[in-house]
Amino acid sequence: MQNKNISVAVIKRLPRYYRYLGELLAHDVVRISSKELSEKMGVTASQIRQDLNNFGGFGQQGYGYQVEYLYTEIGKILGLDRKNRLIIIGAGNLGMALANSMSFEKRGFEFAGIFDVDPKVVGKNVRNHTVLHIDGLEQFLNENPVDIAALTVPKAQAPQLAALLVKCGVNAIWNFTPTDLNLPPHVVQENVHLTESLMRLSYKKRAAEEEA
Repeated sequence: MQNKNISVAVIKRLPRYYRYLGELLAHDVVRISSKELSEKMGVTASQIRQDLNNFGGFGQQGYGYQVEYLYTEIGKILGLDRKNRLIIIGAGNLGMALANSMSFEKRGFEFAGIFDVDPKVVGKNVRNHTVLHIDGLEQFLNENPVDIAALTVPKAQAPQLAALLVKCGVNAIWNFTPTDLNLPPHVVQENVHLTESLMRLSYKKRAAEEEA
């Protein structure tokens, strides 16, 4: 991959390309043109070519894209060719839903543990892992390398837990809490603010109704 700044919009589209290409592979599709891919994804063929040219292009004029090769290369760009160990902090409804519904292993992630403070859930089995008490989080991190931590805890708890994660060497945080975390520059985060997403949907709905 070329070392240059890639726009956030392009990065957001990469997982969609990966998903659609995976579906094509499942249907034994060998090659596809940018036009055909654009019709499936609702993105213009020109946009697809521009996006992929950020990483070298991958296509051949008059042939299109070799589906398996492009799928593999986008997986590498997304870091899915390496194993990432992931833990979940917070075993409430959202944390449990993440743990039980995500196909971590199929995407190159290893589910390594889940933590909570509620005695009603500590000790339960989730995907062959016992829910551990959060008091043991620091010791766990010191003994087990973890690449990514998902935070699904109340807002007030998030900053302190994030600081502990960083202190123990976790450099990527998947933040589901309704707050922005102030993290050191070397730590990356992906914020998934569900209420904000719902408000964006509400805006789109209102705008569509005004245009109708």
